[in-house]
Amino acid sequence: MASVINTYARAFAEAVLSGHHDPDKTLREAQGVAELVAESKELREVWETPSITPEQKRGVLDAIVAQEGISKIVRNFVAVLIDHRRIKFLGPIVKQFEIELDQRLGFTETEIISAHELNQNDRQILESQMQKLTGKKIRAHYSRDESILGGAIVKVGSTIYDGSVAGQLERIRQAISS
Repeated sequence: MASVINTYARAFAEAVLSGHHDPDKTLREAQGVAELVAESKELREVWETPSITPEQKRGVLDAIVAQEGISKIVRNFVAVLIDHRRIKFLGPIVKQFEIELDQRLGFTETEIISAHELNQNDRQILESQMQKLTGKKIRAHYSRDESILGGAIVKVGSTIYDGSVAGQLERIRQAISS
């Protein structure tokens, strides 16, 4: 299954980038279709039922494309998944597609946990510092955890930068006890 997901995600990323399509817009559209499929049991049944012809399935797809204003490349991608009976993997493929795009465009996923909500200026400063530190563009996801008391914890891949007050207190406690 992982090879199916990776194969389609890589091919889609290659098509998007070589065709000079807007990667962010394409990703948003693909995520939208994946959410629609995840939320609609009826749509999944239509697209996964072998007795319904590929032409009928693509007809449903084309109606969705027209209604939602989805680009041709996303439409064609979903049509390929329908035709190859891989539509059940749409969600995981789109997630892997996002990872592929990030890698090819030099982005790294970063999780930033702070004790309080960061304003836009603080976010920009933190992202700029992390960009200098990692040498990559940052795609940051923010969350809050009041238990860290202050500061922030930044996770980049498997590396964790702990600048939280709770983390500093723990390091002081360990230094005192050893």
